[in-house]
Amino acid sequence: MFYYEYKTNIGKIYISADKKNILEISFNKPNYDKNETPLIKKTFLELEEYFNGQRKTFDLPLKLEGTDFQKKVWKELIKIPYGKTISYKELATSIGNEKACRAVGMANNKNKIMIVIPCHRVIGSNGDLTGYAGGLNIKQQLLELEAKNP
Repeated sequence: MFYYEYKTNIGKIYISADKKNILEISFNKPNYDKNETPLIKKTFLELEEYFNGQRKTFDLPLKLEGTDFQKKVWKELIKIPYGKTISYKELATSIGNEKACRAVGMANNKNKIMIVIPCHRVIGSNGDLTGYAGGLNIKQQLLELEAKNP
């Protein structure tokens, strides 16, 4: 498993992959060997296009590692359209358990593939921004980026 680090307009990010799949996109340096593989470079190029307002969806092989519930939530997150937001309750309802808002929030918190699995598009029921691994200022930046590039 390998990682490479890149500077972006939201700060330094780390992209990790095995030979076939993206494992992680995060702000935390992973404990793998540093190597810019073709898949890691392709991922960064797609992220650059996203940051430049040129890409709205990603075409990357992802390896989701988590519980069945977390994977169900993450797969639902991918369905949230670019530039749109939903509440934790709406997300819980979409997976068939409207009372699972808190569990959905915890699954979001465990998402290791930020931006590509767009947990930044989930907000509080009252419209407030809530929790994001990179901080609320970065969540706001991502939502603003998507809003100005419909």
